[in-house]
Amino acid sequence: MTSNLLTLENAAPAAAPAAAKTGAHAAAPAAAAAENERPGYLPEKFWDPDGKKVRLDVMSKSYGELERKLSSMMPGPLAPDFDQALRKALGVPDAPDAYRIELKDDLLQIDPEVNKRLHAAGFSPAQAQLVYDLALERMVPLVREYAENYRAELTQANLVEEFGGEAAWSTLAPQLASWGQANLPASVYGALAGTPEGVRALHKLMRSDEPNLRGATAGASGPADEAALRKLMADKRYWRDHDPEIVRAVSEGFRRLYPDRD
Repeated sequence: MTSNLLTLENAAPAAAPAAAKTGAHAAAPAAAAAENERPGYLPEKFWDPDGKKVRLDVMSKSYGELERKLSSMMPGPLAPDFDQALRKALGVPDAPDAYRIELKDDLLQIDPEVNKRLHAAGFSPAQAQLVYDLALERMVPLVREYAENYRAELTQANLVEEFGGEAAWSTLAPQLASWGQANLPASVYGALAGTPEGVRALHKLMRSDEPNLRGATAGASGPADEAALRKLMADKRYWRDHDPEIVRAVSEGFRRLYPDRD
């Protein structure tokens, strides 16, 4: 039978390329050469060029020295009294009640529980004083404002009751305000409207239809009774600022109440 040389079954295996054979035989010498050279990642001091090998003894010795150096850099265990010595160096007193706090307002008081917590946290006297100073700066104004608002509400509640209850007061209060603003200097009206005695004086003035206190008109008059006059005199605008309108109102008020003293 004639063979078909074009069929793959009858095709003889192709001869290996010469280059491949050359490469296969060349790989072994190259690997052998690499084994006798220092790897790039290995420091020179760890390589024995004569023996063509790693100097394990030098590497081990270097590692031991590195370990000792790192150990010497780490802090040792603290002495048992280290914390106490540190607190003393920072000025922390021996006990919470040893803080010497300067109270700068009557509303502030020494709080033993607060001092105990400050001491436990290691606060120095200056830091503890700062805590109280911040309380004075931030908290005391809020407390005073709350107290003033509460006092004003209580005072107004008393006036409401005195003048006949909520219904009567809701009618009278706007009338007093309108009359006072229309007939009194602003400073005098402000002083009277801020106190129960002043409100009572405003009520008496409005009921008696006293002459207008604005300007220098003849017959000008001050508050209706001596209690209201004393209240005006206690106002800082009278004794400190010498507000001319309030001073005149006080003078005219005493002249009207006690004409025989002239």
